[in-house]
Amino acid sequence: MNWEEKVLAGQDMLIDDLKQLVSIPSVLDEEAATEEAPFGPEPKRALAWMLEEGRKAGFTVKNVDNMAGHIEMGDGDELVGILCHVDVVPAGSGWTHGPFEGVVKDGKLFGRGAIDDKGPTIAAWHAMKMIKQSGVPLNKRVRLIIGADEESGFRCVKRYFEKEEMPTIGFAPDADFPIINAEKGIASLSFQLKTQLTDGQLLAFQSGNRTNMVPDLAEAVIGIGISEIKDQFETFMDTHNYGYSIVGNETETTFSVNGKSAHAMEPDNGVNAAVVLATFLNRIFEEGQSKDFTQFIVDAFGNETRGSYLGLAFNDHISGDTTLNAGIVTFSPEQGGQVEVSMRYSVTYPFEEKIETCLERLKDSPFELTVKGNSKPHHVDANDPFIKTLQEIYKTYTGEEAELLSIGGGTYARVLDKGVAFGMLFPGREDVAHQADEYVYIEDLLKATAIYAEAISRLASKEEEGEKE
Repeated sequence: MNWEEKVLAGQDMLIDDLKQLVSIPSVLDEEAATEEAPFGPEPKRALAWMLEEGRKAGFTVKNVDNMAGHIEMGDGDELVGILCHVDVVPAGSGWTHGPFEGVVKDGKLFGRGAIDDKGPTIAAWHAMKMIKQSGVPLNKRVRLIIGADEESGFRCVKRYFEKEEMPTIGFAPDADFPIINAEKGIASLSFQLKTQLTDGQLLAFQSGNRTNMVPDLAEAVIGIGISEIKDQFETFMDTHNYGYSIVGNETETTFSVNGKSAHAMEPDNGVNAAVVLATFLNRIFEEGQSKDFTQFIVDAFGNETRGSYLGLAFNDHISGDTTLNAGIVTFSPEQGGQVEVSMRYSVTYPFEEKIETCLERLKDSPFELTVKGNSKPHHVDANDPFIKTLQEIYKTYTGEEAELLSIGGGTYARVLDKGVAFGMLFPGREDVAHQADEYVYIEDLLKATAIYAEAISRLASKEEEGEKE
C-alpha cells in the first residue's frame, strides 16, 4: 500500500483537523476543574472533540471519566495501543503567531501543541482512518488512546488503565524519530527553606508554573529603595540578552526578568529566569533568610543543571546525564521559600542512594528536601521483535538507519508493559516543544502519517515473530 500517496490526497483535511484541535486552549485549569471536567473545561473539550471525530468516522469510541478515552478499530484478542495526548502546557510569552490560532506559514503550522502532541495525535488518527478506508485486514484491535493530563502527572492514563486493558504492544507518537526505547525516570523534588522567619529583604519571589518547563519569567519584590540598586541592576542586566523591568520607590523595588522557556528534559536549551534574578539579588542581599534563599538557587542551579552540588549527578550509557530543572521558584513571608524541581534521572540511577546523599548534604544547610513523586525509568530491549519491525518501517520510509534513542522527557510509552516513543520529531529538526512559536513542519506531519499507517498495518495484521511466549 502506498501510504504516502494516500496522505497527500487527504492532506487538506489533515491540516484542517490539526488547526481545529490547536484552536482549543487545552491547558490544565485546576481552579475550574469539576467532577465532570477533572482537568478543567478545555482539556475536556479537546478530548470530546477527538472522540466525536472517531464516532463520526464509524469507529468504536469510549470516554473514561472525561480524563481519557479511546478510538478503536479491528478485531482480535490482542491490542495495539497508540497513546497520544491533547492537553498542552501554558502558552507562555513571546509568540509571533497566536498560540491557539493554527497559523500556516513557510511550510509550518504554528500553535501550542503543534509538535507536542496535537500534531502527532492527528497524524496517528488519520493513519487509522486511512487503514480503515483502505480495507486492510487486521487480526488485532487497534486503539488510539487519548489522554488529557499528560503534561501534569499522567492522572488520565492512570485512571484509564484502572478501567481498561493494557495493550499487548504500543507506541506513543510524542517524542523523536527514529525510536526511543529508553525513557529516564522523572522525580518531583521540593526544596524548602527550613525557617519561615523573614529578614525584610526579600518580600516576594515568583517564577514558573510548571516543573516541566524552564521558567521564562521571574518577578520579585524587595525591601530596598530603587535609588540604591537601579544602576546596579541595569548594569547586571546589560550582560543578559532578554527583557527586564524595574519599578519602585524609596522603600520597595519590584523586578521582572525574562528568560527562555524550554522542556525540562534539557534545561540547558533554555534560560532560567529565576536563576538570573536570584543571581542578581544574591549580590545585594546581606546575610539572612533572603540570602539563604538566593544563595541556594545560585549554588544548586546557577552554574549547572546536572545536580552535582546536590549530590544527585549520574550518567549511564543507556540514557546519559541526569538533569534537574528548577521549574517553580517561590518566596513569601507566609509560605517561606520553595524550589520545585523536575529531575530526569538515568535508567540505571541508584535512586535511593542518591536521595540519601542529597539529604546528607542538606543536613546543615537552610534547606530540606521532600520527594513528592517518582515515575521510574522505562526500557525495552533493543533486540525485541517489536523494535526490529519499527526499525524496518522507519528505514523504508526515510532511507536512514533507525538508531535507538533515550530521552529525559516522559511519554505515555512508560505506562505500557511493552511500549516505545515513535516520532514524530525527525532527526535534524529543532525541538520547539514547550517553547514560544511551537510549530510542526507540514511535510513532516505528512511523512509521519504515512509511517504510522505502515506501522499500524504491520503490527496489527500479523503476529510479530517471538511476540508470544
